[in-house]
Amino acid sequence: MKQTRRFKRVSIAKPIKKISKPNDCDSATGICQRSKPATKPEIHSVPNLDEIKIMPREFFEMDALDLAPRLLGKLLRRDDVVLQITEVEAYRPNDSACHARFGITPRTAPVFGQGGHAYVYLCYGLHTMLNVVADKQGVGAAVLIRSCAPVIGLKTIQQRRGQITEKPVLLTGPGKVGQALGISTDWSNHSLYTPGGLELLDGPEPDKILIGPRVGIEYALPEHVNALWRFAIAGTPWISAPKNTLRPL
Repeated sequence: MKQTRRFKRVSIAKPIKKISKPNDCDSATGICQRSKPATKPEIHSVPNLDEIKIMPREFFEMDALDLAPRLLGKLLRRDDVVLQITEVEAYRPNDSACHARFGITPRTAPVFGQGGHAYVYLCYGLHTMLNVVADKQGVGAAVLIRSCAPVIGLKTIQQRRGQITEKPVLLTGPGKVGQALGISTDWSNHSLYTPGGLELLDGPEPDKILIGPRVGIEYALPEHVNALWRFAIAGTPWISAPKNTLRPL
């Protein structure tokens, strides 16, 4: 199915540079051994958070398909944890994969709320899924946060996740993101543009983006199963499976 692009390309950001370790040399023999390359992916760095603004309400008031790629590189902050968004999925009105298809219920009411609020639900009664509500009140659209990279608060993230690792498995998956932030469904309808609690901050925009079909929506209509509404930052390991369905935008 031919897709119509409803969004603009995001601007270019400088790639994050890795710092290599110096070679190890034996002072007695003068023989140097080349250091082994780091096996763990680099944790992302951002400018001084005190200088980064919270995204305003107007930023979110657009079609979910336009908002989704613009969320890549933005930062989620709660208490001492800051995550950088690396992968998202758009869910829109009249979308057979969107929770809005059930109408307004106690569970789905937040997704019909004002753009810029959180929509948090439990998947299989276990996994806390964070969505950013898009568009204007009453529309029924959101963007699922599928994966993130750690920026600040690694120890807290590891403790909440129950995994002492710095590998992408720590945050590549929507349930992992919710767990790392320490949120529950009580955070549903929380304003992301109001200081305090859970906030969405500005962040470095990616140079290149990957695009592909969404994950785990086999129950939806074919045109929605095949829609290229999944977006990820190209070149980062902090992306969930499957990766082979993603291609450069």
